[in-house]
Amino acid sequence: MRDLRIVFMGTPDFAVAGLQKLVENKYTVVGVITAPDRPAGRGQKIQQSAVKQYASQANLSVLQPTNLKAPEFIEELKALNANLQIVVAFRMLPEVVWKMPEYGTFNLHASLLPDYRGAAPINWAIIKGEKETGVTTFFIDEKIDTGAIILQERTTIHSEENAGGLHDRLMNLGSELILETVKLIEKDTVETTIQPKQEQLHTAYKLNRDNTRIDWSQSVESIHNHIRGLSPYPVAWTLFNNGDTKEHQLKVYKASITSDEESSELGNASIGEILIKNDELYVATSTNWLKLEEVQLSGKKKMAVKDLLNGFSFQNSAKTL
Repeated sequence: MRDLRIVFMGTPDFAVAGLQKLVENKYTVVGVITAPDRPAGRGQKIQQSAVKQYASQANLSVLQPTNLKAPEFIEELKALNANLQIVVAFRMLPEVVWKMPEYGTFNLHASLLPDYRGAAPINWAIIKGEKETGVTTFFIDEKIDTGAIILQERTTIHSEENAGGLHDRLMNLGSELILETVKLIEKDTVETTIQPKQEQLHTAYKLNRDNTRIDWSQSVESIHNHIRGLSPYPVAWTLFNNGDTKEHQLKVYKASITSDEESSELGNASIGEILIKNDELYVATSTNWLKLEEVQLSGKKKMAVKDLLNGFSFQNSAKTL
């Protein structure tokens, strides 16, 4: 059995579960690398990363470099004398860092690699209508998410599941996979698989204002997946006018697809047309109507549609843009 000395690198909540699993299983974590404290929220108060908060509670040594290539950081990292590094939801590492430990540096990625390499794999798997996803551990190399696969674990994506729910399930699944991977490295029984080359791969692009906007010309299923895949963060959004020249922004957290029978009862409409019926809010798509259920009007709080309709009136000519 190898005597492991681990450096753990990560920043958000998704990474905490893996670090906690290592601590609970009595592995020696000699250092934790995470993002610098940053101002956040309306008050711009300085906040620590979720990983730093947990590491501090567990009395672990924490480093917060701004430059991963800085000589002083490299020296601090070497001084920890780690022989294994584990990366979860962190930055791309320079070669001098990922090549440092004797037993390598492995990453946990929230997809079934090689599919959905990139920044937002959980979101894009739902947006693209996948029925299955999972988590992968792999040894880091010079490119992004391309290294040799160690282990994978699959899971079904439920039909109404949003990114938040899937995030939490993959976080827990991933923490178990980290533990399994560490045990293999500890026993020196790792067998890796080179990622297969596939012509058609989905990419988990970074989310931005453009690719989170709802395209009402798509099928109702695609729009529904888009909304699920971006909820509760960063949230799908649309603009609409309300019988005037002003543009209103509406974020959509939850929606549901109407049945063919219900859509028939609502009648025909042009794409993007808004309909209010029986205290429900519908938008016409290229196929069925989509019923919006949880929304947020610009400047307001997130709320159920029924609550929105108590204080905001949609005109008969209201339409998304």
